[in-house]
Amino acid sequence: MEATDRATEADPLKNGEGGAETGTALSVTELKKNSCKEGLGFAKLSHWRTAVFFLSLFICLTIVFAFSFIIPCPVRPQYLSAWNRTFPQAATYDFLAIEDASKDKVMDVLFVLKDKEGSQNNTCADEGLPSPCVFVFAVDGTDGTTVWERPLAPEFHWAQCGLDREADRAWDCLLSHSDQFTAIDKYTGAIRWQQPQPPGLRSNVSVLSVPDLDKDSVSDVALVAPNTMQTQLVFLSGKTGVQIGSVVGLGSTETSMHLFHYTAKGSHYVLLHKDTGLYGLALWKIAAMAEAGMEAGLQKDKHWESKASSASGLVPVYESDSVRQVLRTGTKDSPANLLLVTREELLLVDGNNLHVLWKFNTSTVLGEPSFGHFNKDGILDIVVEEDIGNNTKRVMILDGKVGDVLWEVNLLASPNSPRPASVNTINSFSVFMFWGLMPSENSSMPVTGDRCSYMLHPRYSKVLLESTNVMDHIIAFKATLLERGRHACYILLTGPGSEGAVGTVVLRKRKLKQDVPTSSVLRIGTGSISETNDDIKEAFNRLRFSDE
Repeated sequence: MEATDRATEADPLKNGEGGAETGTALSVTELKKNSCKEGLGFAKLSHWRTAVFFLSLFICLTIVFAFSFIIPCPVRPQYLSAWNRTFPQAATYDFLAIEDASKDKVMDVLFVLKDKEGSQNNTCADEGLPSPCVFVFAVDGTDGTTVWERPLAPEFHWAQCGLDREADRAWDCLLSHSDQFTAIDKYTGAIRWQQPQPPGLRSNVSVLSVPDLDKDSVSDVALVAPNTMQTQLVFLSGKTGVQIGSVVGLGSTETSMHLFHYTAKGSHYVLLHKDTGLYGLALWKIAAMAEAGMEAGLQKDKHWESKASSASGLVPVYESDSVRQVLRTGTKDSPANLLLVTREELLLVDGNNLHVLWKFNTSTVLGEPSFGHFNKDGILDIVVEEDIGNNTKRVMILDGKVGDVLWEVNLLASPNSPRPASVNTINSFSVFMFWGLMPSENSSMPVTGDRCSYMLHPRYSKVLLESTNVMDHIIAFKATLLERGRHACYILLTGPGSEGAVGTVVLRKRKLKQDVPTSSVLRIGTGSISETNDDIKEAFNRLRFSDE
């Protein structure tokens, strides 16, 4: 009984377990079927994912291949560190322009020759011009090859480039030659327009780039023609070269030079250097005199106009009969202060309120001052050469902010020494270059050709690098960058002893750093420096340049 009872008591449990086991067996079968279906679905999904992955990889590799091999990488220009072009039996002039004429983002060199034929078998006779005639050349900055040349009628008077800064003009250079004005495209040398000069009007540089006065959507130009009777101004259309309005008289006295200036208020003024000082005349007044209504849209500066003479309209900027030179201290595309050179001093005038910012006493200033950054205050400093007698000049760098002397050296004033120049570096200072001859016991009277070039590194101000690589007569000289932030060099145009004389003309380009290994290291001033000559040269070689 007990066994039976135990079995009976256990049966329901066994039956339940058996029932449960049966039900579980059915569930496992279903699960296996479901698992197979899910496995098949997952397998299909994995195939799709694999396909997408390889497709993405293929696309990425195709793009990399295209950019690496099919689409060419930019080719950096291959420079010659030095090149020269020689033109026998030619004449040249004091004109050098640095422009990108070949559209390769490398600056090229524009200059003017007078010759019977060009370098590309172009002759004066082919153009129906008298021989010799004037040739405008553009040569490649990388290797000196000719980009283009343009023959024009003689004689050459003046030329100015850089006039395409306004994007609406289709030309860059304006030349005065024979009895014509000719506007030339810097990229092709093509003549964009050519007009006869107004009768009796012999203008000179600089060309004034003015706003669009004739409403043809192209900025115009103004030319100033000084003479002993009266200084005159004429407006020309930037699009066609046709005269706009009538010729305007700017006063009864002769003007020795002129500048275009505009204030922070956006008002344009023509600055006129007369025998009694420096004066400004508002562009809107000149435009109104040329043609009624043409002044519409031109800004007026209340501060300047409050100082204008009621009779002449002239604004006195600085009145003195000792003014010799006037220069703007900034770029021509921005408001700037005015540097005046007089017989006794240099002074800086605020270009907006006309206050004198500082003065510096000096004797005779040689040539034209230049600008660069000696310190790191962001303000242009001024390089001045001063005659101190005994065939000696003092080269000074003045602080552009306060007018103090930052650096100086005495050199023999060699004949035919170009104006000082500078090239900016990425370290917020400039490398300066000037010409002369270091005094010695055996040299007190320099002769023609007895001349050296010097480079100054502001961080090593007690040292100069001296080079003697050019002995020919220098007609024109420029130090510049040929590419944005790269390839600092200087351009020299040499020729016969007088401008326009016939002889051998040579155009040279030489990289600044190329002179470093062969230069002599000269230690100047008092005190000593710990760096060796090799250390100094290495400092010059490590320089990186900037166009800002």
